[in-house]
This record gives sequence, C-alpha cells and structure tokens, in this order.
Amino acid sequence: MRPRTPSTYDKARGQGPNADWTTIRSLLPYLWPPGESGLRSRVVIAMICLVAAKAIGVGVPLIYKQAVDALTARPEAVLVVPLGLLVAYGAARVLAGTFGELRDIVFAKVAQKAIRTVGLRVFRHLHRLGLRFHLDRQTGGVSRAIERGTKGIEFLLQFMLFNIIPTLLEIALVTAVLWGLYDISFALITAATIVCYVAFTLGITEWRTKYRRAMNETDSEASTKAIDSLLNFETVKYFCNEDHEAGRYDKALARYEGAATKSKVTLSMLNMGQGAIIAIGLTLVMIQAARGVAAGSMTLGDFVLVNAYLVQLYMPLNFLGFVYREIKQSLTDMESMFRLLRENAEIEDSAHAAPLVLSGGEVRFDDVRFGYDPEREILGGVSFTVPAGRTVAIVGPSGAGKSTISRLLFRFYDVNGGAVVIDGQDIRDITQASLRSTIGIVPQDTVLFNDTIYYNIAYGRPGASKDEIEQAAQLARIHDFVITLPQGYDTRVGERGLKLSGGEKQRVAIARTILKRPSILIFDEATSALDTHTEKEIQVSLREVSRDRTTLIVAHRLSTVVDADEILVLDQGRVVERGRHDQLLAADGAYAGMWRKQQEAAQLQERLETELA
Repeated sequence: MRPRTPSTYDKARGQGPNADWTTIRSLLPYLWPPGESGLRSRVVIAMICLVAAKAIGVGVPLIYKQAVDALTARPEAVLVVPLGLLVAYGAARVLAGTFGELRDIVFAKVAQKAIRTVGLRVFRHLHRLGLRFHLDRQTGGVSRAIERGTKGIEFLLQFMLFNIIPTLLEIALVTAVLWGLYDISFALITAATIVCYVAFTLGITEWRTKYRRAMNETDSEASTKAIDSLLNFETVKYFCNEDHEAGRYDKALARYEGAATKSKVTLSMLNMGQGAIIAIGLTLVMIQAARGVAAGSMTLGDFVLVNAYLVQLYMPLNFLGFVYREIKQSLTDMESMFRLLRENAEIEDSAHAAPLVLSGGEVRFDDVRFGYDPEREILGGVSFTVPAGRTVAIVGPSGAGKSTISRLLFRFYDVNGGAVVIDGQDIRDITQASLRSTIGIVPQDTVLFNDTIYYNIAYGRPGASKDEIEQAAQLARIHDFVITLPQGYDTRVGERGLKLSGGEKQRVAIARTILKRPSILIFDEATSALDTHTEKEIQVSLREVSRDRTTLIVAHRLSTVVDADEILVLDQGRVVERGRHDQLLAADGAYAGMWRKQQEAAQLQERLETELA
C-alpha cells in the first residue's frame, strides 16, 4: 500500500488566530461579488439600515430623559408635553426595529447566495481533485466539514454583521453621548468596562478554542467510523463483528465526550467572569449618576438616561459573549471547509490544453512508466497501440498493472515517463473534459447511485430519451429483468446498488456505458460478476457495441478475449507476450499456461455441477 503524502488539508490543521483572519478574508469576496451590482446594492442598503437602526436606538433614551424631566418639572403638563415625547419615544422604538428588520430582509439574499456559492464551489473543487485524494480521504469527515462550514457561514453573517458590528457602533455612540452630556468619568467607566469585557472574552475564548477543535475532530472521526461500518454492513455480518464495530464507534464517542465536557466547563468559567465584569461596571456608573443627582448637577431624567443606556448596552453585551464564542466556533468550522478549497488538484489542464480532435480513436502507450509511489514502479516501459476501430486485450495475474492502464488513459494520474497518445495527441495537452467524454468504461467494481435504475442508466447521457435508455438496457440484457420488477425502471437500487445482485449491477453499468456512445471503450473485468450463460449473452452485445470502436479489454478470464485483434500479457508491469489467441497458444508461453489452468478449472466446475445435479 502506498503511503499517503500529507495534503494541504492535513498540513493546515491546528492553525491559530491567523487562520481566523484567513477564513474571513476568504469569505469577503462572496459578500461583494464582482459583476453582481444587485447584490452589492443590497449590501449598501443593509448597511444604511443598520446605521439608521442604531442611531435611532441611541436617541430613544434621550427622548425618555426629556419626558421624565418634563414630568418632574411641570406635573400639570402631563397631557401635553410628556404625551408627545412618549409618542415620539414609541415611534422611535418602532423605527429602530423596522430598520433592523429591513436590514435583515435586504441582506438575506446576499447571505444565502454566498452560502450557495461557497458550497457549490467546494463541491466542484472536490470533483476536480485527483483520484489519489479521493482514495485517501474519509468521506464522513469531508462531508461533515462541508456541512458545518456552510452552517458556520450563515451564523457568521447573521451575527457578526448584525450583532457585533452594530453593538460596537452602539457602544461608540453611547460613550460619545455620555462624554458630551456628563462628566468624562461616565464615558471612561463605560469604555473601561467594555474593554475589560472584550479582552477577557477574547482571551478565554482563544484558550478554549482547542477544545472545540478537538470536538470537531472527534465528531468527524466518529461519523467516519459509523459511515464506513454501515457501508460495509454485509462484511460486518459475515464476520459477526457487530460488537467490534460498536467498540470502535464507542471509543470515538468517548473521545468526543471528553472534549465536549472540557468545552462545557470552560464555557461556564467564561460566563461567570463576563457576568462579574458587567456587574462591576454597572454598579460604578450608577453610583456616579446617583452622586450627580444628590449634588444637583444631574436631574432625575439624567439618572434614568444613564440607567437606560446601560440597560440598553447590557443585553447586547451579554449576548456579545455568546455570539463571539459561536463566531469562533463557526470560524473553526469554516476553516476546515476552506482548507478543502486550498487543496491542490493533482491533475490540471495545461494553459495550452485544447479539446481532443478525433480522427478514428487510435490509442498509443509509448514507453509508459508509472508508480503510485516513486519507490515502487507499477508499469515499467509499457508500449502498445490500439488501432482505431480495433480491439486489444490486456491479461495477466493480479497486481500486474492492468487496471492502472485504464486509469492512466482516463488521466486520473499522469505518467512518470513516456506518453499516452490518442490520435497523435498527448493526453496531457488536451482538456480532461473532452478526453473523458470520448471514453466509456465498464469497471469491475460497479458502484451505483442510491436512485432508480432509470437514473443510473441515464447517467451515461442525462439528456437521453426514454427509448434510448430502454434500447441501451436491451443491449445490456437488463431490460427483460427490469420490466418484471413491480416498479420497473423506477425501482430504487439502494446504497451503492446493494439491492441488486452483482450481475444486475454490472449490466446496469454496461447499459450506462452503451448509452454514453463513446468512441473509445474500456471493459475492465466487465463480465467478472456474471454467470457463464449471462456472460455469453453480454459478450455478443459487447461485440455489437464495440464494433468500429477502439476497444481496450482488461480481463482475467481469458475466454472473454479470444476474439481480440491483439492480446497483451502483462506481468510485473511489463509486456511479456503479445499476439492473437491462436498465436499465443502456439507459442506455449505464459498465456498458454494461464489458458490451460483456466480450462482445467472450468472443466472441474462443470463436473461438480453435473454431480450435484
């Protein structure tokens, strides 16, 4: 097994505060998208509404103060001046709330578009990454990173833009008002309380972020183990390993339990400290106000004003602690998702890549050398040509490098030496999309989508008509079976196609490839899961489909390649024999030895079946 090379996704784990700013900078372009004047206008309008809401909110206590002073100075004017001020007070509160809601309404489309764009970009990028990444990745962990990251974006936009920033703006306005109206001590005490509160919150939250990271990692680990176990449900049952799987899952949950407990304890410590700081600040400011009233330098309305401001700040400040903690958690979640975007694609189209120009479909491997690991070479100088419209078969023992050839032809990997050429064009110089649209493959290990049979066949060419899909199914000898099912083509195949037998899955895969109508065909052990009778039927269909198409057959069962125009015998990454079936038998070499062994095994199987019958 080749060792895994650490990726960008791995190397970025455990970054500190700098990663938070990197994450925020990564998000900002989605909130101010180039060329989207409509969305940019919404951002500007939302900011105007935000400022208006806070400006009106800061003015509300001033109106309240005037009403209290009017009542205190002239009680007989209760039906005139205070009533007007109280109506103004109520109107101001309504306006502040209205501008706040308008801000949310206007910005909602910007936020949801950003979430959608980021999610789609990550999804597309995952499909751009090389096969090596997807063979090494943990599906559960990656899916959780995307899920938590998109939710983190929504939370960050909702609370950072419309809670933290407005609260800081309100704090600045209130401090300025207190400084302007009263002694500077009011502003200093308020500012000092805020600074202490923010510093304490930032410091403790930074310290406890490591526990949140541990929660994320152990949560992903538990999810990965659960998904992996459930995907291999039958294997678990075969070996009676339910308790073993439960034990592995429980160990992952236990690690999550420990991290979650530490996170909760430190959260309570943070809450206690925040409450103490706020209480001290409130008490000091109220004492100053009471002294002013007693000394006659402040009115009762002034005392009410200071109290109203402090109460008005207290709630968002108290909420600010929660929001900041959640934002830190959201940034941690988003960090994992944006790291996926920084994962480099192993296979990229070159700057001068052009679409493949077909002139028949000749495939040539020219002294190809390749290894998944530089220290272990899989193919050592393989050369052969599949002429346009002809069929070449590659046979050999397991591990000889047969399936690697099909992966190189699809350009899932780039060769280490030599070249793979189609119609005289090095596949490294053509676009991947045009290359892969030209090739159709029926793999040995067929994996179907958890959808209907119709969808899985139509996946070969999504725009195909129903008649074309059914015709492909008939050529693959699956149509007669499908119409006997209660739901016909609408029958769901289950996770990875587990509701179908191996042979049924293989025939669906063959129909899917037939529907694609590729110019170059690859059959990678395409009939390995079929019984002898069905195999013979499908071989007839495959010969019809591959007629006049360049065809590469990778096979272990030699009876499936006897009609090939040329057969290559691969052993330890090198071509040791080549020729037609009869020529290779006459040479009495490696191919002839494999043929005799398989014929003897087939005869023994027939005798056993006859005796059992």
